[in-house]
Amino acid sequence: MDPFPFHGLAAAPRRRFLQSLAALGATGALGAGLPAWAQQLPAARTGTPPELRGTEFDLVIDTTRVDFDGRAGIATTVNGSLPAPTLRMREGDTVTIRVTNRLRETTSIHWHGILLPFQMDGVPGVSFAGIAPGETFTYQFTLRQSGTYWYHSHSGMQELTGLYGTLIVEPRGGETIRADREHVLMLSDWTGDDPMRVLTKLKAEAHQYNQHKPTVAQFLHDARQNGTAAALADRQMWNAMRMSSTDLADLSSSVLSYLVNGRGPGQNWTGLFRAGERVRLRCVNGSGNTFYDVRIPGHQLTVVQTDGQNVEPVTVDEFRFGPGQTCDLLVTPQADACTLYAQSMDRTGYARGTLAVREGLAAPVPPLDPVQRLSMADMMGAMDHDAMGHGAAAAAAGSMDHSAMGQGSMNHGGMNHAAMGHGNPDASPAAAPSGPLARPSQQVRHARTEWSYTTDMRVDMPRTNLDDPGVGLRGNGRRVLTLADLHTIGGPLDPRGPGREVELHLTGNMARYDWSMDGQPFADSQPVHFRHGERLRVILHNDTMMTHPMHLHGLWSELETPSGAFQARLHTIPVQPAQRISFLVTADALGRWVWHCHLMFHMDMGMFREVLVS
Repeated sequence: MDPFPFHGLAAAPRRRFLQSLAALGATGALGAGLPAWAQQLPAARTGTPPELRGTEFDLVIDTTRVDFDGRAGIATTVNGSLPAPTLRMREGDTVTIRVTNRLRETTSIHWHGILLPFQMDGVPGVSFAGIAPGETFTYQFTLRQSGTYWYHSHSGMQELTGLYGTLIVEPRGGETIRADREHVLMLSDWTGDDPMRVLTKLKAEAHQYNQHKPTVAQFLHDARQNGTAAALADRQMWNAMRMSSTDLADLSSSVLSYLVNGRGPGQNWTGLFRAGERVRLRCVNGSGNTFYDVRIPGHQLTVVQTDGQNVEPVTVDEFRFGPGQTCDLLVTPQADACTLYAQSMDRTGYARGTLAVREGLAAPVPPLDPVQRLSMADMMGAMDHDAMGHGAAAAAAGSMDHSAMGQGSMNHGGMNHAAMGHGNPDASPAAAPSGPLARPSQQVRHARTEWSYTTDMRVDMPRTNLDDPGVGLRGNGRRVLTLADLHTIGGPLDPRGPGREVELHLTGNMARYDWSMDGQPFADSQPVHFRHGERLRVILHNDTMMTHPMHLHGLWSELETPSGAFQARLHTIPVQPAQRISFLVTADALGRWVWHCHLMFHMDMGMFREVLVS
């Protein structure tokens, strides 16, 4: 009997696309207002979601109506709540979760970051057939970890329309992170339009929602600051590539509402505390599109856990996290009310809540930070726009063969990475391991499939440093968390070094709004094979100008430094533009898993792979 019964998924992305298009007439956000039948739906409960505890849970998926600061729509909810109920479990217990589908299309739940049998992973067409309308599916698995995780639909665009919630697994031996009180902060976004209509617009014009497109005023500013020739060269370079230096996110506040626990900025979600208490904030990014930059103005945040794994505490003013990631913080509020502020990476909007000693209080909300434009380093890795100077960057851009973007390689020759302002890529706080594969390969290996219409950019001299907070956070005067700051307590789970390397490139064509891996969308790809029990290194190389939060199901990703030393254990890794990073995997879970960008539209358009462990 075939242990992997769902082979032959080449048409899956197209099929998901069409199924979503048909289904969202019933379950999507309707930008034109609610039809009469929808006005009869019950209103979703928003705000702090209910908490369910124990070893047995009953969840019902259905449609409700919502309104976020005047943006009304139809949501996909669990037990009538947006976010879905918080599920609190205990490490070592076997849990049973019965999920009933009252929608008119197939649904599913994926337990993000949880180690479990692949049949319980909740990906229709890969790990199971999905939950048909009117049916109940029973998930059952034993918890082998603790920490803050989350769950969401893996069917169509249901995650975008509200099907997400927090999952907390308490340590079997008791909590080691001490706090007087805790709150869950589920950050998400809500499309004020049918998600499929939004995707169609992006396919027609990838910059449809960019609110910071280059303007005449910006050109005049650049000309005054850097000279007319340099400003012209810079503008011509971006135009030739059909790209924009302000293309930081696919969607903006023109089509999104930014939510904290299902409340818009004007609805001001509030979490209570008593003066002097140390508060634990379990932050989850359940959005489909948005990287959030999170801070509490005037307060330091102590990061104690990321992706469910305890880390050596690090104190920062601000942190960025993308869809799929979790981050646990400790903070002691210094006033009767303080603002939880999470601005979008493209600086067009923010989610906001308040920590307060009583309901009804509020604190000042800071203005959005200025927009930082993408640099040459974000586009071409080792070429640092600031270190070179605008004139030199323009000259280098002028020598590039723009017609080869997507048809030829961006060759930077023997440029010295360390000399270009990125520091020593081999620097590491820990001793580098030894052996033939001790260090990640520095040799860039583009797949032949990258030379096609699906790819408009390739990077030959990538950045490998982990200490960059990312565009928008550089030099802002605040202490910002980076990957280099994360050190998982306990070190790697497997002491072995890698036996081989697998290199995958994150690719796309911005003008066509195509997304892929190694230039191949999922429909044209073959599974990535891991041998059961092996220890291997995975290299992710970003050939695009966008940050991709990459999530590997079923297995831990143990991030390493450029010199091969263990850094942090994660389930979702953000890979910045023109960045090359690596992590080790122990393929200890038989079955069929998936690996994808957690930006919903990128996943649906093809940045998705099946991983077969056999």
